[in-house]
Amino acid sequence: MSRLEDVGDADGWRCWLCDEPVDPDMSVNDPRGPSIDTVLTKAKAKAKAKKGDDGQERLAHRGCNTGKGATAPVVPWPDHLFVVDPAPILAAVERLERKRGREAMARCPSEADAAEAAAWLVDRISRLRPALEVTAEVEAGGGQHVVLLRS
Repeated sequence: MSRLEDVGDADGWRCWLCDEPVDPDMSVNDPRGPSIDTVLTKAKAKAKAKKGDDGQERLAHRGCNTGKGATAPVVPWPDHLFVVDPAPILAAVERLERKRGREAMARCPSEADAAEAAAWLVDRISRLRPALEVTAEVEAGGGQHVVLLRS
């Protein structure tokens, strides 16, 4: 079994960046084809220089991986969610992994919108970082509803 197959099987053949399915039979040169992305947090990047660590390998579409390049990856919020001031998902997840606690993720105009965003976040993070257990809470305040993640 190749390294690509191992990484693909571990990630359930879903792109860790866009969360869409990756076809294992598609050419690796096609933008929707599979590729391996090395995920480095800032702390891991510093340790990499000292230890020679390659970081965590994740499955990504070739186009998603190429588009990200050497910049910090962005996990997008879906267009169907009605959120205001959405927090950068990866940065919040990295803080929750390091410090635990809670993170304010977005504000929503209604409780129903906030509940939908909270459910989506928990589901998305369960695939993004399977080892991190998070729960979502919705708190009312100031005429809006705040979506919070807690680890």
